[in-house]
Amino acid sequence: MSNVLVIGPESDAERAITEAAFDPLYSPSLADAAQLSEAERGAITAIAYRGHHAFGGAEMDAFPALGLIANFGVGYDAIDTVAASARDVRVTNTPDVLNDDVADLTVLMLLAHERQYEGASRWVRDGNWSSQGAYPLGRKVSGRKVGILGLGRIGRDIADRLAAFKSEIHYFARSQKDTPGWQFHSDPVSLAQSVDYLIVALVGGPDTQNFVSKAVIDALGPNGVLVNISRGSTVDEGALLDALEANTLGGAALDVFLNEPHIDPRFLALDNVSFQPHQGSATVETRAAMAQLQRDNVSAFTTGQALLTPVN
Repeated sequence: MSNVLVIGPESDAERAITEAAFDPLYSPSLADAAQLSEAERGAITAIAYRGHHAFGGAEMDAFPALGLIANFGVGYDAIDTVAASARDVRVTNTPDVLNDDVADLTVLMLLAHERQYEGASRWVRDGNWSSQGAYPLGRKVSGRKVGILGLGRIGRDIADRLAAFKSEIHYFARSQKDTPGWQFHSDPVSLAQSVDYLIVALVGGPDTQNFVSKAVIDALGPNGVLVNISRGSTVDEGALLDALEANTLGGAALDVFLNEPHIDPRFLALDNVSFQPHQGSATVETRAAMAQLQRDNVSAFTTGQALLTPVN
């Protein structure tokens, strides 16, 4: 009987590699996993988790021999690490391998929003260029003031990219960082007041819920643009929608939302928002690297070696 359970979808190619490595059980969701037989659940010592539903103590208790939850993704806010530690369950994630893709998409979203890429492309497709002439002007990105809210590994890579756009970099972090002269701010309102673009690169979870508050959004102002590539929970979404509808915020470029993929329909009526469907790490190469790191953590655990990327 297998001691490894994979929860969530894998591509055919990834599944073949995983099966060769572990001969695991599979379940499409955490809820479905709870319906496995008592004997099957009792044998599971490691779970490779590919989901966003809450994985708390009650769910862990369904697997009495569980010792590892290997998360697919850098964000592990769906997993209750306090409950895991109390049960002597280790948790791992897949950091660093996705930093480039997330940073690349952040810059793409900002450029596409300010240069109105989506609308301009549609202008050509609809034949308006030939019939109505030039598309309305966009806004310049290079040389603007950029605020990074959360200068961790991903935030640092975003800042490095935008520094190449001659941007003046400002940032908020829990402590001042060693930077090439970037401006540190001790609170997010001060950061928002000082920049044209505010990029949210925080970790998810209860400590950062609504960290981008109404006060932060108001401080960014009618010419500012908010870019969120972290988690939908980090932004007060109601306050964000109110500001976008009232044009007290200039615009937003969003890869993440509350209740995704069932986003608030108020967003869809707005023409000052650009969207991505949570695509930060969504390239063939990075998803393969994430899957390999997840497998490597499972393999390390099942063979008694040190975990590669523990989070508790």
